[in-house]
Amino acid sequence: MDKQITVAFYTRNYLRDDWRKDVSETEIEEFFAELRAELGPLGVRIERIDEPAVTMDIRGYGDLLNSVRIRSPQDGLSNLCLGHVIGQSANSNLFEDIRRGVSRVAFAPETIEPEGSDKVVCHNCGCGC
Repeated sequence: MDKQITVAFYTRNYLRDDWRKDVSETEIEEFFAELRAELGPLGVRIERIDEPAVTMDIRGYGDLLNSVRIRSPQDGLSNLCLGHVIGQSANSNLFEDIRRGVSRVAFAPETIEPEGSDKVVCHNCGCGC
């Protein structure tokens, strides 16, 4: 398998004083280094990028999932929010959810509802599906 998956982070604008999930750049880089080491030998290349030109308003965890995008053009996934890929988050743990989403795209992309399909999928992430 030779697959390229990109995880894009939009800029987050936290709107609530009582809800915030910050992660440091160091934590993110350490997580992605671990993910690359885990999936690289299986032929999956992971790229992590920031997209500062796009800002998401964050009111809760669903919005946070919406601010993380997964792209795998060879699988027909151009820019899906993480919530669309994983559905409901079991533990509201961003790194756990990114790992779950990347693994699903890497090994079972056919199980992800395509963009613009007639079937309604709702995971309350705010992406508008």
